[in-house]
Amino acid sequence: MEERVAIIGIFIQDINAAAKVNELLHEYADCIIGRIGIPYREKSLNIISVIICAPPDRISALSGKLGRIKGISAKAMQAKTD
Repeated sequence: MEERVAIIGIFIQDINAAAKVNELLHEYADCIIGRIGIPYREKSLNIISVIICAPPDRISALSGKLGRIKGISAKAMQAKTD
């Protein structure tokens, strides 16, 4: 099956939702290449970038599940790999 590399940008506006985000990322750990989290305290915002390599439907599923968590915004950008 075709795999793509994607960046999923996550904004956590409700810190109480962070545990749900981490739980979900743990569920997809087998396809996560790396992640970086940056707290932006002045704006009460936490920002996470997740790099993932997976089939497009799995990337979309993760991004969609993240976006349905209250207090979270998530978007994915995908690139084809050779």
